[in-house]
Amino acid sequence: MSVALRAQLLLFLLSISWRTGLSRYIEDTEAEDGLYSLLSLDQKRESEDFIFRRPLRCLDMLATDGYFTFVASQPQLACAAFIIAGPSEVISLELSDVNIDCSAGDFVKMFDGWVLKGEKFPSRQDHQLPLHQRYTDYCSSAAPGATSRSSQNVAMVFFRIHSPDSGFTLAVRKIHNPFPCNIMSQSPEGSFTMVMPHQHRNCSFSIIYPVEIRMTDLSLGQAKSNELSPQRQAWAGCSGSGDYVELLGGNGVDTSMMVPMADLCFSLTGLAQMKIGCDNSVVRLVSSGNYVNRVSFQYRLLEQRELPKSPENALDNFCSVE
Repeated sequence: MSVALRAQLLLFLLSISWRTGLSRYIEDTEAEDGLYSLLSLDQKRESEDFIFRRPLRCLDMLATDGYFTFVASQPQLACAAFIIAGPSEVISLELSDVNIDCSAGDFVKMFDGWVLKGEKFPSRQDHQLPLHQRYTDYCSSAAPGATSRSSQNVAMVFFRIHSPDSGFTLAVRKIHNPFPCNIMSQSPEGSFTMVMPHQHRNCSFSIIYPVEIRMTDLSLGQAKSNELSPQRQAWAGCSGSGDYVELLGGNGVDTSMMVPMADLCFSLTGLAQMKIGCDNSVVRLVSSGNYVNRVSFQYRLLEQRELPKSPENALDNFCSVE
């Protein structure tokens, strides 16, 4: 990930809290878990050619394999590291050299996904595990260390440390995922194909930029036609189907809280496109498990002149980007 793209990613994540009037960098995300989240603005470039070591900051973002060591110089009560991998990868996390006092309220917790402003990616509806199983708590682990493996290309580590010189080392390793599902894109442009092989599961591809999305191929098992006819270009009526694709727009990360912009529940070969002027644009594949479903699409960043200026069309201009 380039420095410019990573900076935009960080700015997006921080802007979620700014819009809600939060000047602090943390917000309570789950009362039952007592966890906190948000992100740092400062990020230095990291090489992706080799595994390396560097210090871990209280608020940090990691996009490469390596060993990251945190040592507190003062009490750090609300820290978080966001980890992102490539679209076709999942993330393995392992803690070592942990020197914290769990009885004094210190903790290190790993989360399968991202948490921002109380919203989670993937959403509860789209993740295969219940929420409590997505957390791995070092202080609750019987083993001397703790490991976690994400279900998608993003993961998080929350930690709170009271005593100076206490800390831990986090090992990050990326693993190939043959059937990627629930992806956070690192880039504002590209192409991707999601395949769901006979699984009752929903998969989202989240692009945290305002983009134009072009659907290039869609294969749904229940479809009766492979042609995109003019009469069927009305983007409506698919939510009752067990297998369909929907386009979502919003300014958060939880797909269940985003606005449906369009949907397709028939196969097509050719181009169908839409501009979504939101901070977060999502292609979501809903599968009943009865078929092998596939969706291919391209996406590109909208230029400044293409961003919505007024709510003339409730579909195309739902989100305003400042």
